[in-house]
Amino acid sequence: MVHVYNCHPYASQQIVQVEQEPGLVCCGGGALFVVTTGGCKVEAYNLVQEGCPLICRFATMGTVRSIQHSNIGDYLVTIEEKSNATYLRAYTNWRYQAEEKARVGVRLLGHLLRGASQRGGVQMEIIEIPLSERPISVACCAVTGDLLVGCDNTLVLFTLRRQNQQNLTMQHHSHTQLNSSQIPDQTTNQHCSFLDFERSVILHLPGTKPKQVALCAGYVAVQADLEVLVLKLDTNPEAQLLEEESAAPKNDQAEDQADFLLLPRHQELLGERAKDCDVPVSIEKTGLEDRGQNSFSYVLFRRFTPDYFQGCSVEETHLHSLKLHPLFTTGQSSVEEPTCVFCFFSLPTAGYLYSLKGGAELLSAYQYPEKVLEAVLTDHLLHVITKNALQCFTVRCAAVAARFEDPYIDTTMRACPPCSLEVCALRMQLFIGLRSVCAYGRHVILLSTADMETPEETERSTQRRGLMLKEHTMLTGIFMAVGIDPTTTPGLESLLSHPLLSKKWMMSAPKETTPVGHGWNIYVVDTVSPLTLYQEMVDYSQHYAQTNLQAQSLWHLLSEAHLLLRASLLQSSQQQCNTSEGDPSESHAETQVVVQTDRQELEEALRENCAQLGDCFSRGSHRHCHLALPYYRMSGLSVREVLARNRPQPNSPHSYGPGFLFYLKHYLLEETEQHLRQETADELIDIFCQSEPSQLISVCASPTMINVNPTRTLQILQHVEDTAGVSVALTITMATMLLRLDDLPQYTQLMERHAEMVLVYGFIEEPRLLLHGGDTNICPTALTKQMVKSQPGVLVAAMVALHENNKVYLEQVDDMFKVLGCEHSLQVDFWEAMLMASSQEAVIQELLFRLSSVYIDRLMHTNSDTLLHKPPARRSLKSADDLINSCSHYGALYPWLTVLSPPHTTSPPHQEALHKMQSLLCGPSLSVGSVTPLLESLSEKTLWGFSLHLLCATRRGQYDRSIERLLDRCPQAIIAYANHHLQDTYMALWWQKLLPELCSRTRAAADNSILLAALKETLVVVATETSPAEFLELVPDDGTASYFLPHLLTCSQRHLLA
Repeated sequence: MVHVYNCHPYASQQIVQVEQEPGLVCCGGGALFVVTTGGCKVEAYNLVQEGCPLICRFATMGTVRSIQHSNIGDYLVTIEEKSNATYLRAYTNWRYQAEEKARVGVRLLGHLLRGASQRGGVQMEIIEIPLSERPISVACCAVTGDLLVGCDNTLVLFTLRRQNQQNLTMQHHSHTQLNSSQIPDQTTNQHCSFLDFERSVILHLPGTKPKQVALCAGYVAVQADLEVLVLKLDTNPEAQLLEEESAAPKNDQAEDQADFLLLPRHQELLGERAKDCDVPVSIEKTGLEDRGQNSFSYVLFRRFTPDYFQGCSVEETHLHSLKLHPLFTTGQSSVEEPTCVFCFFSLPTAGYLYSLKGGAELLSAYQYPEKVLEAVLTDHLLHVITKNALQCFTVRCAAVAARFEDPYIDTTMRACPPCSLEVCALRMQLFIGLRSVCAYGRHVILLSTADMETPEETERSTQRRGLMLKEHTMLTGIFMAVGIDPTTTPGLESLLSHPLLSKKWMMSAPKETTPVGHGWNIYVVDTVSPLTLYQEMVDYSQHYAQTNLQAQSLWHLLSEAHLLLRASLLQSSQQQCNTSEGDPSESHAETQVVVQTDRQELEEALRENCAQLGDCFSRGSHRHCHLALPYYRMSGLSVREVLARNRPQPNSPHSYGPGFLFYLKHYLLEETEQHLRQETADELIDIFCQSEPSQLISVCASPTMINVNPTRTLQILQHVEDTAGVSVALTITMATMLLRLDDLPQYTQLMERHAEMVLVYGFIEEPRLLLHGGDTNICPTALTKQMVKSQPGVLVAAMVALHENNKVYLEQVDDMFKVLGCEHSLQVDFWEAMLMASSQEAVIQELLFRLSSVYIDRLMHTNSDTLLHKPPARRSLKSADDLINSCSHYGALYPWLTVLSPPHTTSPPHQEALHKMQSLLCGPSLSVGSVTPLLESLSEKTLWGFSLHLLCATRRGQYDRSIERLLDRCPQAIIAYANHHLQDTYMALWWQKLLPELCSRTRAAADNSILLAALKETLVVVATETSPAEFLELVPDDGTASYFLPHLLTCSQRHLLA
């Protein structure tokens, strides 16, 4: 479907003063090229200056049948005929023909002129490009300046080269255009470059006769009568040449069916599916394979079934206006790869626009109201001509480019009208006898001829008039012979005025054309500036806004205006980039200021358009109402301004639209430091109370609503509770409002209405009741600060629940406790609670390390006179016994630890930290290697410090060393240590390590009762676990027999019983 809007895309027109009748026209590089009817002369006119003055004229070597201009290299390429032969020629440095008697050089492809061209400076050159087949069509690449030639069944690609005396390297850059009225001093052009071409790729397409070809950034398009094929050429050193083995059989099949009229079926193959088409393609080697193998891939294939409609003959039903159109985004220059490449082609009744990069996709299908002769695609508009009118349609190129350029398009941050948006037709301009159209910038060039009769039609009309006169004379003679004068009888005179004997002439041509003479004109039609057309579209949209704010045509027209501005911004960015790379002269500086000013106006218009689109989507009830959010964000409007634009009129039946509410909800969900004024915040409360009362909790929890009136809001919340019932989150929200009113008794009463764990569920439902700030700048709320004093356990449990439900991160909670000044109390309680709740191994290890650091820090400084870190001002929420009983990461304390550090020997905080640290070392989860560096700063002089080091050594399996150290420091704990650790695989240490150590130490201190008691307990265990023979071997040689005999007797009796 094509929408039609009565907007005026064309501003003015002027007629180019051409002396001779034009035959062909083309444009580029700021110039209009006109080939006279004879075909042997080319005239160039300046399109930039008012009146289009003549730049130069020069003769060609043959009759020009086709002409194209390349902006890269600023050269012309022609297909010429002379003496029944067809030639392909390129004309370079044509601007120098503005001088009288300027020299012209003629050379072959690849052969530079010697002598005059290099000694005397730049001159116009005609490059003969030899081909083995007759050229049919040509195309120039808008990105590289390369040349593509279409021949029968063959495409030949020529690479543009810039050559001079110093180097022969390829340089694809934009040619600096010369002033049309001045030629630079030739004596300064000692190092000027010369254009040349090099044949690089030959593509064979058996059975295909190219009518038109196109080339852009490696994409090659071929158009036959009813077929279009697009290929992508690549140069890869490791690529393999692709050959179609089925080419020969298909040719044979075509020859066999040459006597039949075959109507091909309609086909559209995109991407990889395009290779399934029946058009074989192969690459011929050119001898340049050392630079890399050329390969190709299929991109697009489209075939149409002949559709002969009224007013269009069989010969006229074919494709035309093939073009590959590049589009660059911000910051790119013309030498870079274009962001987007589009392919356009047209039938007399419909046009088709495809996007090629990132996968071929049909963007738009244009349905024409009447037969279109030719079309030309630009960044902003599509211009088409019929026999008597110029009309333009909107395009979707900017929508595709915007999505390539900005990854945030189609998110809640930014938006752009979809690429599939239906196109619209703007107002047409009437002309007489249009023949061709081309475009350059904002200039549309039209060629018209008033005499639309072909020579065949003129001859047929003459024959028809002669036959009619012969019939009239013969019939009049017959009536006169019988005595009847037809002139006296009106009926006979009317009868003789119609042809009777030769109706076949009238059947073939029902209408006789009136001779009008031969007349022609070349029009240069200027399109209006994008800002002017945008403003007219906005004014036109107000017609729909006054009748129906939700009309589809309203947002469609505003979307068209949006894409128009986006295309202009892309073009403005390109101009600014080109200007900044130019000569830093005063004129360039002025141009850059103008471009910058134009861009600022475009950006301001885009913000205005986004606001209008936001209004449109905010009021609509359709499924696209969520687009109000990104468009309002792009407009830069504040919440107050958006509120003012969406405030319903008094006595209006309309309420707030879903798009507006969607915008408000997302705005209030954002973590921002901007606070709304009280009147704006109160208005938001009223809006949600009226539209969505269920969202009031989220609205009140938003950090932007800090200035809301608490008394008024509390009344509204109370009304909601009376209506919808009691909920935990609503109760907490009401308590927050009471806290702002400093009503602590009522606050306490509300918070005690629910159990502690039920309150935790309320905080999970709305985390912003506790903290604001998002990823950075965490800020606890007033409720959080109050809970630190009154309900610290609930606060810690709530933060643990939020973390486990992925509502907050561990670092965010740490920041919150630091802001609250609780990093040495509640923060540690939170870590301990997290250790009980978390199941993530990485989080568990991180928490174990943090808690170990805290416990060791407390042990080091709790009893010190100079406190580097304050001990907790209150008792921890969980004692060591609580943690041991409820958390698997805290192990039960080993019995021998009680001997080393008996209770009530230190202060309670110190004792608590010691037991928690010992419990972690007794548990299964703490990695000893991670805490070893922390324990290095802890002295072993105290028994509690020694106990921690001994625990680490035991965890590492260093039992021998641990037994020695324990006997040195606290021998009364050795039996308890051995009973707990020297079991199973380590049982042999009782007699291998402990018994020899005790014997040795007892021998040195015979009166040490502790050692004697330990020796006695050890002998009991050894006698139980060994045989009599093994026991005898363990008895020291100098031992007293009476001391060991009871244990030997016990060992023997046990052995006999066994």
